[in-house]
Amino acid sequence: MSIDTEQKQLHTIKFSVLDLAPITVGSTITDSFKNTVDLAQHVEKWGYNRYWLAEHHNIPSVASSATSVVIGHVAANTTHIRVGSGGIMLPNHAPLVIAEQFGTLESLFPGRIDLGLGRAPGTDQLTAHALRRGQRSDGHDFPEQLAELRAYFNPASTSARRHVRAFPGEGLNIPIWLLGSSGFSAQLAAQLGLPFSFASHFSPNHTMQALELYRRYFKPSEVLQKPYAMLGINVIAAETDEEAKLLATSLQQQFLNLIRNKEEPLQPPVENLDGLMSEHEKAALQQQLGGSIIGSPKTIKEKLQAFLNDTQADEFMVTSQIFDHKARLRSYEIIKDIVKF
Repeated sequence: MSIDTEQKQLHTIKFSVLDLAPITVGSTITDSFKNTVDLAQHVEKWGYNRYWLAEHHNIPSVASSATSVVIGHVAANTTHIRVGSGGIMLPNHAPLVIAEQFGTLESLFPGRIDLGLGRAPGTDQLTAHALRRGQRSDGHDFPEQLAELRAYFNPASTSARRHVRAFPGEGLNIPIWLLGSSGFSAQLAAQLGLPFSFASHFSPNHTMQALELYRRYFKPSEVLQKPYAMLGINVIAAETDEEAKLLATSLQQQFLNLIRNKEEPLQPPVENLDGLMSEHEKAALQQQLGGSIIGSPKTIKEKLQAFLNDTQADEFMVTSQIFDHKARLRSYEIIKDIVKF
């Protein structure tokens, strides 16, 4: 894939936010939702483009499991920022239910709702079974589920299911994004001419391959005339590189706990994380979080620009799992000051 590395600068692309509504040690889930609203209100004021909530289940550090409910709460407490899902894990749900939920959200907050869709469970296999019950969907029928969902929004659909209609939902123009951490959704988004969001924040080694597939096979549609790629990325910014590296140990501990099948809320930073890990765990952590951008404003600006040079993304979606809420706000504020949007 040939990319013009001089084509884009940070101030020419959009920046958005991905929030997992982190549950921290010593806090309550109510506190998490208060922090989510506070962050959404700040980033709206600072000029961020959209605010997405992620669907995860059975994870004690993530409060956004009832994703559409939290989306409605955030949208009700902001005024103009786009709010959506990053994403709804479609195999966990009946497409009709998602059409009705997001039809309701779009009817309540016209022109502000995004529907990002993924095909992973967003959890472990036992929890996936508890969610899916008799559906027996493991993600392989995701294209068929997606087609069914899109048909509920389209009044002109000739689907065999047209005797079942979504109210609210039918006739509403809700942007649908495909999310992915590999090449599957990249190719499907390209085939359907849909916008694509890649999870570089936990699958950095597959970013370039997914972008190449998406751009190579993209077919223009009524939705998009040319590819539109948004990349999720971990960014942890502070006044100094040292402070940012310390803050980042909360995110690193979160992934370390996932590797160890250890269920805990988001942990406070620690001074010497390396001393708490085996070499195997360090390698696993590097594989998942190696694309994270951590540092002072100068470091963040240089690394973000380098990542943009490599990817030529149309939008960055920043996620910042930082233990202290004020430090988390400050991280997003630093990005705003760097980009000057």
